[in-house]
This record gives sequence, C-alpha cells and structure tokens, in this order.
Amino acid sequence: MKLSTRGRYGLKAMFDLALHFGDGPISLTSIAERQAISVNYLEQLISPLRKAGLVKSVRGAQGGYMLAKAPEMITVGIILTTLEGPLAPTDCVADDEETCDHTHYCVTKVIYEKIYESIKGVVNAITLQHMIDDFHENSNHIIENICECK
Repeated sequence: MKLSTRGRYGLKAMFDLALHFGDGPISLTSIAERQAISVNYLEQLISPLRKAGLVKSVRGAQGGYMLAKAPEMITVGIILTTLEGPLAPTDCVADDEETCDHTHYCVTKVIYEKIYESIKGVVNAITLQHMIDDFHENSNHIIENICECK
C-alpha cells in the first residue's frame, strides 16, 4: 500500500489545523505556507474532509477552516480513508462483496486480510492529538540537542 499525495497532504493539513485548534479559523493560505502545499490543492482536499464532518468552514474576512472535533477525536484512519478510500492492499479485502471468483479457495486472501487489519489497527489507534504530542516531544529533543552542541 502506498499513500497518494492526496492522503499525505491531507494529513499534513489536518495536523496543521490540529496544532491551531482553539485559535479560531485558519486560512488555507497560512496552512499552505506552513506545510508547503499549494492553496489550489488544499481546496480540493478540504472539501471531502468538510463533507465527512472533520472540518468546518467559517466565512468572512476572518474566516477559514477549523477542526469540527477535538484532535483527540479524529484518527489518522478516518482522515486517510476519507481522502484515499479503503486502505486495503487488494480490492478483494476492501469490499464486502466478493469481487473475485477464487475468493473461497484463495491462499493469499488470508494474508491480505491480515495486512489490512494491521493497517487499520495502526491508523485507527493514532489521533491528531498523538501527532501533536509526538511533534512537541520531537521539537524538545531537537532544542535539547542544539543546546548541548553549543
């Protein structure tokens, strides 16, 4: 499984909104600058995130976007599946419908199902709040290392 630019950039944008949670609406321009993503591309990503109830928009001069829920309530899994669709390694495990004639005796389907369950387990266990906590912890380590080098 390989994430597309859509999933990677969408996750970065949601992380940026999470970092500024509670600060009011954030403009796409400011997210684009901080995350090195074009505003036009961000506009395409925000729409499905808004429709999924993960982001809300505020109109007006001081408008922009904000998370619709607290960072601890939004998982990486819901963001990625909103933008990418199922994260399954093959179509035969992504769909509830049987898309393959060999599904009842396929020796590899079991492996693909285990991979899919593992992926879902990881991405659904990580929230935006976990990402923020990791970011702050890593930032502190960088600062400590810079100070020790002087």
